[in-house]
Amino acid sequence: MKLLKDIQQLIQNIWLSILRIFSPRDDDYPEIGVQPFEGEPYDGNQQSL
Repeated sequence: MKLLKDIQQLIQNIWLSILRIFSPRDDDYPEIGVQPFEGEPYDGNQQSL
């Protein structure tokens, strides 16, 4: 009985993965483009106080 339950769980996980791959995008990130760099580059050689 445990074997059948494990196989059912495996098939369900594979099916959900396939659905996620082929479903429409669910991320609603804004289309903002590249952000300009403002600041100084990191210099690891300087000692911080």
